[in-house]
Amino acid sequence: MVKANWRQQAGRALTYLVLAIFALYFIMPLLVMVFNSLKELAEIRTGNLVLPPQAPTSEAWQKAWSSACTGLSCEGVSAYFWNSFKITLPAVVLASAIGAINGYVLSKWRFRGSEVFFALMLLGCFIPFQAVLLPMAQTLGYLGLANSVPGLILVHTIYGIPFTTLFYRNYYVGLPTELISAAKLDGAGFFQTFYHIVLPLSGPIIVVTLIWEFTNIWNDFLFGVVYSGPASQPITVALNNLVNTSHGVKEYNVDMAAAIIAAIPTIFIYIISGKYFLRGLVAGAVKG
Repeated sequence: MVKANWRQQAGRALTYLVLAIFALYFIMPLLVMVFNSLKELAEIRTGNLVLPPQAPTSEAWQKAWSSACTGLSCEGVSAYFWNSFKITLPAVVLASAIGAINGYVLSKWRFRGSEVFFALMLLGCFIPFQAVLLPMAQTLGYLGLANSVPGLILVHTIYGIPFTTLFYRNYYVGLPTELISAAKLDGAGFFQTFYHIVLPLSGPIIVVTLIWEFTNIWNDFLFGVVYSGPASQPITVALNNLVNTSHGVKEYNVDMAAAIIAAIPTIFIYIISGKYFLRGLVAGAVKG
């Protein structure tokens, strides 16, 4: 009995050790970036990249935020950071709301040809970004939305709808159809049933969809660099311009501080709501 307990404890300790090693391996790049963003450039040049800073300073962060050069502009990444919020939040809300209605229709209010319609919509999940660059640019030009924040919101909303529709539709398939039928018998209409019956049961899938869409749109570079102008560029484009700026001394601490600034929103989202994301996946967000 004692020997069996010892084996269990040893096995558990080994499991925790392996998990700790993997966790350290995974988080090490972020730690290196944080350490070096808090160092003076002279300390970085000594080559001790993985060690904590000897005299931590926030100068690199201040410069990255307000005075670093991103191409021809030397006003930091702050304006582009807020541009990303202006683009991401409306696009996330619109794509999620439209996807919820689509998923509700395709799962509980099916019509003739609904399965074909759903299959055709799913093609949008597999079309590469590069294939839509030219037609989307022409569309934005016709609408007068080229090189603007509203144009980027429209692009991300359209590209996000197939994914959000897939998530909501697969989730709503698992909801009891009897609830919808009972609401119809009570005289509830399409939107009344959705608002009072379906939406209150949609918490897990809403969290999954919001996190998925926010992460994809915030981290997007291709659409941002193609469809934005100097005043509407997102943080990812500004970060690329900052890192590739060639004049003057290469300030690695500023580059790393700017990269962390760009990553803070998504890191915050996953820290706060990561467990809800996993619950939503387990609840059937991407099954079927």
